[in-house]
Parts: sequence; C-alpha cells; structure tokens
Amino acid sequence: MSSIRVEVAEASTLELVDVLSVIAAELAQRSAPDSAAACRELAESVGAATDQLEVALAGLVAVVDRAGEVRQWGYPSTHAWLRHRLGMRDNRAKERLTLARQRDRLTKVTTRWTTGNLSFGYAATIAGAVACLDDHDCQAAETILLDLVDHDCSPAKVAAIGTRIRDIISERDDTESPGDDVGREYERSWIHSTRSLDGGRHINGWLNAEDAAVFDGTLAPLAKPAGPDDHRDLPERTAAALTSVLAGGHKATRVTVICDLDTLTGGTTPARLTDGTPISAEHARRIALNAGVSPLLLGSGHHPLYLGHTVRIATPAQRRVLHTMYPTCAVQGCEIPGTLCEVDHVHGWALGNSPTDIDHLTLCCGWHNRYKHTHPKQITITRDPHNGRYTYQLHPPPHRRTAPTTSRPPPQLQAA
Repeated sequence: MSSIRVEVAEASTLELVDVLSVIAAELAQRSAPDSAAACRELAESVGAATDQLEVALAGLVAVVDRAGEVRQWGYPSTHAWLRHRLGMRDNRAKERLTLARQRDRLTKVTTRWTTGNLSFGYAATIAGAVACLDDHDCQAAETILLDLVDHDCSPAKVAAIGTRIRDIISERDDTESPGDDVGREYERSWIHSTRSLDGGRHINGWLNAEDAAVFDGTLAPLAKPAGPDDHRDLPERTAAALTSVLAGGHKATRVTVICDLDTLTGGTTPARLTDGTPISAEHARRIALNAGVSPLLLGSGHHPLYLGHTVRIATPAQRRVLHTMYPTCAVQGCEIPGTLCEVDHVHGWALGNSPTDIDHLTLCCGWHNRYKHTHPKQITITRDPHNGRYTYQLHPPPHRRTAPTTSRPPPQLQAA
C-alpha cells in the first residue's frame, strides 16, 4: 500500500486523471454485488470519493474561469461551458461555478472537504451562502455555518440559515442597521440602478407579487433558450429578454448614436452617445440593430451632416401579417413566440437602403437577430415558395476545435 501511495504522489495530475478515467469506466460497467449490506458500504465509499473528486473539479474550473479560457472556444461564460461541454443542468452548473469561485476564500471548508471530512452538499451550501459577502463577513459566515455542521444540522437547515447569514452576523456582532429600503416593506416595488464607469449599469431591486407576475409573464417566454446552440445562462437570457421588451420591437426605444457614416456601414471608427459615453463601432451597430436608432452623422471637422429617423420600423399592419406567418422566431429550432420577436430585415438594413417591404421582412428573436448580424456566414436563409416564409438555419463555427484528449495511461499506474 505504501508503494502505491509513493507512485501516486509522484504521478502528474494528467496521469492521475488518466488512471481515474480507466478505473471509473471499469467500475461503471461492473454489476453491483448481491449483498445489500455490501452495496450500502460501497455506496458510502463511492459517495465519499466522489465528494473529493468534486474538490479537484472545483480547482480546475476555478483556473479556467479566472483565465477566461472558455471564450476562445466560443462560450460566452464558464457557466455556459459547464452546461454544454460537461452536460450539466443549469442548477448543477451554477453550484459548481459558485464552489470554484469561493474555494479559495473558504479555507476551512476546503481543508475539511479535501480530507473527506465534509460532504459536497455542505460545501456547496456554504459556498452559496457566502457568495455575496465581503471577505470579512465570509470568514464569520464560514465559522457559523461549519459550527452548525458540527452540531449535525442537515444541509437543508444550513441552507435556510445561510439565506439570512448577513443578519445573523450583524446580530452576533451587534452591528445591525436598517437597510436603505426598509421603509418600502414588501408592498411597494423598487429598482435601484447605478451607472458603471464603462457605460453599463448595475441593477437590483424588489417586485411585489403583482409586478412579479407581470415580469414573469412578459420575460419568461423570451428568456427561454433560443435553440440547442444557445449557451447563455438564465440571467444572460433574462437580460436579453428585458432589452428586447424595452426596445419594443424597434418601436418604443429611441437612441441617438453620434458617429460617422462609415461606422454604421461596417467601419471601425468609434462612436459615442449623447452623454459622451464612448462606444465601439461594433457596439454602435448593435444598438442600431436592437432599437430604433437616430444616427447623427458627422462629416469632416465633426460637423453634423444628418440626423436620421427610424426609417426601418415596420408598420403595425406589417407586424400583424408577420404574426400570422411566423408563430415563432424564423431561426430553425427557436421557440420564442413570434409576438415577442423583433422585425428583421432579411437582407440587412443600413440607414434605410433596404426596403421595409413585407416580402423582405421576417420575425426574429432579439438574440438571434444580433447573432445574424455578427455571424452572417453561419446562417443559411431559405424561403418557402408556397407560403413565402423565411427560415434561418444556423451552422457551427468553421474549424471548430475539440478539447484535447489523452489515451495513454501512465505505465506505473496502468489498470489491469
């Protein structure tokens, strides 16, 4: 046994993963013993080993997440990579990502988890509870929640207390203070929005039951995955759905973008908003695609040449016709209802040069509308000669890479 431990200690991480893959594949194909007592003991051992493997997975995911590695593979986020590449359900992916991000802050939890003295369930529960705490409160919360574990509280009980851990820390340290929104209670909805330095916004708030019902009823259909290749997580899809609603199908939103003509027609000259916020040419084109845009075109010396208007907005009558033709988004496999989609100019639009004609229009969800604009070579457009409907078919990116694999088990640790 001691010689095996020496060989394992000297093996590289890649070699250990190779051996683990061989052992896991062999174990998965074996039938369970006939003895129920033996199966109970083996199940507990396999469960404990699986919990320790989760420690290793969290460490690997943490490095991938910090480096932004998944963006090179076409994934918008680490969460999307976990869902698609590792086949995890949404909640499972969120749980693993939270553990990866909190692993280094939870030193006591990680130590006990690594040595097999804390289950994955408890570790995930504590990581979720401290995710929104600063480092000082994180240490206090870790101590409190581990104390509950030591007193045999169930993971469900620890999770329930974790939801109000900030209040518990304040009570313990006698530092309670009324929140900024305490006067609103739970009857009045509120939204707090602050502008970030890069032109974005941080948003948080509370909706009462009635407003929450309207919120869910409006955004839930739009926030569904837009087909099998939509790797966004739910928060990302919800933000896109909210933007689509605010844009009002190119009817409600008016955004003035100050730019050169070259910018909206494919150039790289930067643009800016009326408040002076600088934006890239690509960002300016996306705003133009997502909302009714008033492009303030500038000539030499930055003199205003033309303040356009939203000439590309389809009429209400045209939208009603399109709603009868397209029950869902024109992209094959997308289930976003047509009534919640945006009107898309099939052959593109630039300052009204493409006609807003019913024969050149279709319905496309906000996400696929922008995807079509940024990835035109990955979409094939066909039209049914009988009913006149357009269909967009998505194609994978060219030269898609696959993750590197190894097939050689290390000779010293090769399984029989």
